[in-house]
Amino acid sequence: MAEIVSLAEAVERAIHDGDTVAMEGFTHLIPFAAGHEVIRQRRRDLTLIRMTPDLIYDQLIGAGCARKLIFSWGGNPGVGSLHRFRDAVEHSWPVPLEIEEHSHAGMANRYVAGASGLPFAVLRGYNGTDLYRLETLNGGHGPVPVMEGPTIKPITCPFTGETLTAVSAIRPDVAVIHAQRADRSGNVQLWGITGVQKEAVLASARSVVTVEEIVDELDPRPGAVVLPGWTVSFVARAPDGAHPSYALGYSVRDNDYYVAWDAIARERDTFTRWLDEQVYGVPAGRL
Repeated sequence: MAEIVSLAEAVERAIHDGDTVAMEGFTHLIPFAAGHEVIRQRRRDLTLIRMTPDLIYDQLIGAGCARKLIFSWGGNPGVGSLHRFRDAVEHSWPVPLEIEEHSHAGMANRYVAGASGLPFAVLRGYNGTDLYRLETLNGGHGPVPVMEGPTIKPITCPFTGETLTAVSAIRPDVAVIHAQRADRSGNVQLWGITGVQKEAVLASARSVVTVEEIVDELDPRPGAVVLPGWTVSFVARAPDGAHPSYALGYSVRDNDYYVAWDAIARERDTFTRWLDEQVYGVPAGRL
């Protein structure tokens, strides 16, 4: 059952050096406050998973938290590149970064397989693509190094004989998401644009959910997702915990922040100064 704790305690108890960590949230409900607490606690050698790595993973990578990134698209939405991500890949700063790339559909189906207790998902869309060709070439020993074994393999349909593509399930050690509400029993409610938050939590061994508020009772919301308390490890109240993204019904997107980030992250010195002032110098939110 979910425990309601401070954000600092949730991260301390759930996320350890070397863990595989999925931080999900699409367009809104991106768990920035939790990501900053991971940086603040100086976690290292993490395998980070996210369908759309954006500013939060640029920050984690630049802070030296990441060993590997599993993703399907990376960029500063509407602005440009992720400079700390690029610096890590091209120049191994602050540490080398291994990458594993999939399509959006591949990532989503990998989460679904993990949440369903299945070893893999099956797709048609990878056939003929470079993602398929590079990882499966020579049994996974092609020009793209696969450090931990291939995650994409051909599979023959037992009914039609058609060659399809199998992608391995994602089963993170920890899922981290942001949501609008939780009740005092740890049941979590989120609504608006939902990505794969539910699947990430169900696929993971542990989970941290930050919320805008904790209420006595969850009121019905059309289209809302409810994660029962027994599926969640830790809930932490973190008002505005999705900033600079937004939480529908609670905050709006800070577009200026995304534009400003391009200049902050472009050079190592400006990024390091931002890190010292805005993350290390700011205490975690309290209950």
